[in-house]
Formats: sequence, C-alpha cells, structure tokens
Amino acid sequence: MNTAGPPEATARRGLELTPFRGLRYDPDRVGSLAAVTSPPYDVVVRPDGLHHLESADPYNIVRLILPQAATPEARNEQAADTLRTWRSEGILTADPEPGLYVYEQRDGAGLLQRGIIGALRVSDPSDQVVLPHEDVMPHVVADRAALMRATSANLEPLLLTYRGNGAAAATTTVVEHTAERPPLLSTTTEDGFCHRLWALTDPDDVARVRTELAEHQALIADGHHRWATYRRLRAEHPSPSPWDHGLVLLVDTARYPLRVRAIHRLLHGLPVSDAVAALDGRFRVRRLETSLPGAMDALAEAAGAGNAFLLAGDGAFHLVDRPEAGLLARTVPPDRPEAWRTLDATVLHATLLAHVWHIPEDSAAHISYIHDTAATVEKAERDGGTAVLMHAVREEVVRDLARQGVTMPRKSTSFGPKPATGLVLRALDL
Repeated sequence: MNTAGPPEATARRGLELTPFRGLRYDPDRVGSLAAVTSPPYDVVVRPDGLHHLESADPYNIVRLILPQAATPEARNEQAADTLRTWRSEGILTADPEPGLYVYEQRDGAGLLQRGIIGALRVSDPSDQVVLPHEDVMPHVVADRAALMRATSANLEPLLLTYRGNGAAAATTTVVEHTAERPPLLSTTTEDGFCHRLWALTDPDDVARVRTELAEHQALIADGHHRWATYRRLRAEHPSPSPWDHGLVLLVDTARYPLRVRAIHRLLHGLPVSDAVAALDGRFRVRRLETSLPGAMDALAEAAGAGNAFLLAGDGAFHLVDRPEAGLLARTVPPDRPEAWRTLDATVLHATLLAHVWHIPEDSAAHISYIHDTAATVEKAERDGGTAVLMHAVREEVVRDLARQGVTMPRKSTSFGPKPATGLVLRALDL
C-alpha cells in the first residue's frame, strides 16, 4: 500500500515507534501457540468461529478480545479478570527488556510478509502521519475503548503500511538480517500460515529502524476502529502516559506488497426475494446457475464495467449491475471526488441500503460485515437473510483517496495477510 508522502513530508514529524516489553504466552503452559491465537476481533465469524476458537484451547486469546457475558460491563470485567489471572499464573509473561519485534507470515503458496511490531505514538488525521481511508462506527469505537480501559492493554496490533525503498531500506536490512536468526516463536495456524517472531533489542538496530520510520507516514490497512480507539483513550489521559502510544505492525509494502480483498455484507431480516424485487427497474439483475467460484468470477467481470454486486442466500446467485443513472444522481452525494462516488461501497451504502432497501448501516441488528465469502453465503442461507458479496477495490484507488483526505465507506477493504492475535500483547503497566 502506497503512502501519501510528498517530498516535503520528511520535514515534519513522521512515525515514532517505541520499544516495549511484550507480553507473550509461555509455550510450556498452553497446548500450542497456534491453538491460543485468533484472527483480529472483527474477522472472527460469530458465533461459529467464536465457539471454535474457545474450544481450541482454554487460554485462547479470543477470551480477551471477545469476552462473553450478559452485559458489556460484565464482558469487559471478565476480560480484565482473565488477563490478571493469566499473568499471575504465568500463562502470559513479560519479556525481560523492551524491544521492537520482527514479525513474519508465510503461506504455502509463496506469500511472504515481514514487518515491525512496536508502540506507535498516536496522532490525529490532521497531522498527516497516520492516514485513515475508511469511516468508523462510533459504537464499535466505544466498545473497543471500554475493553482497553478495563484491561489496560493493547491486545492485538493493527496493520499499517508505508512505502520505503524496498530491499535498500535500512529497516528492511534490519528485518531480513534478524529473520536469519532463530525466532522467539514459530507456529503454523490452521489457515496454513506460518508465523515467526523475533525480539529486536540491539540499540543500533532499534535506532536505525526508528530513524528511518521518522521520515515516513503510514496508511491504516486494517484496524481503523482500533486506531480511533487509541485516539480516544489518548485524549482521556493527560500526556505523558502509556496511552500516548498504541500497538501496531508496520509493513513496508515496497518490499512486501499486501493483498486487497473485499468485505461482504449480511443483511438480517431481508430475504433475497424481497431484496431482488426492490431492485426492479433500478438495477439489472441476472440469476446465475453456477458455483460460488463461478459467481465470483462473473462478479469480477461485471465490476470491470461499473458497479456490481452479488446477492445470495436462497440457494442461487443474483448478479446486480448497471444501476439506473438517475437513481445514482439522486442518492450519491455529489461533493466527493469521482473515484469515491463510483465506489461499489459508496453505491451500496448511499443507494442500496439507504434508499432501496431502507436498512440502517450502523445497526448490528440489521447488518453484519464478514470477510469470508463462503461463510457469508452460508449464514445468509441458514438465517434467511441476504448476502451481498463485493468485489475488491483496487489498491491505487484507496491510496489516492487517502492522499486527498477522503475516507471510504466503512468496511470497504480487507488488506492482508492480517497479523495473528495472541503472539504479542502490550500491557500498559509494563
């Protein structure tokens, strides 16, 4: 992911990454490191994925990031109690000295991603140091903030990208030299990814990384709500305080490009038949008698010519494209760049959800956001709702809008691979 760094950007304060004492699982106290990890909290498909993770190991990190109880207050209290217990029992232990962490993800298909985990100084969008590209939902920020307050911890790193000089960059040199050493931990999760982590504590190496990053700005690839949460909590605590920083993974995408995928929608209480009927005369709708991969191929082809969506949930797939021009003119706000007004996510939220289906986008009772395509379809078929499958946004569109300070509709993109949750935590009292 490119960042928006004009030449003069190096004159201002850039990324300020600070070492910290990582809190990590003691591998001798858990069944396996893979069994205690989780995808990021917003990628876990609930309730199926949550139950699977809870049963994988009694110490799975999901008990901290998605605690289960009758009320929000009880959930947060439970997470705080669980974290205290795990620390007191030695399930989670602090590394002996502060450091940055080199993190590697590798799959069996040749994908390799490496980056640096550290505590990043929190900044506002106006500072042009960390650039958001999506809107956030206030209730999600409030939920994450309450959990972080209760636990006094950053439980999972968000994913930021920046553009260095590839193999010639000082940070890349440090990262790749470090990756030649035996790691602190190595584990392979059930999705086939191998994860390795190293502590970076040599003062010269840390200085080289911090010096180079101070010349860059970053784009939020994954974790807009957590970054907004960091900003809220920083504002609540007089500086200096541990809340001035938040846990991040920084990846130089000039060296390690990320994948960009779509995030799908599950509309609760809206049968596919009703969703399709409401589109009559407003969009073209074609029923596809094919498999999910075939339907996604058809969606990709249609998306090359304009806005396109795939509806599922009734045992078939319905390709929706060619919106009526007058409908878009009436429903899409005209005060944004053309690249924003023609986004599929913009048309979905401004036109389909708001004016055709009359579904409030900020209500969890009406809409869920799911990363896994097959899981979205399965839940729609099981629950009687409508799956709206999306095509991925091109990376350069995201980058260009971020440069202009224009945020995309929430949950417009999914960058990956995402860091596994549970490999290293940041407790604010260390």
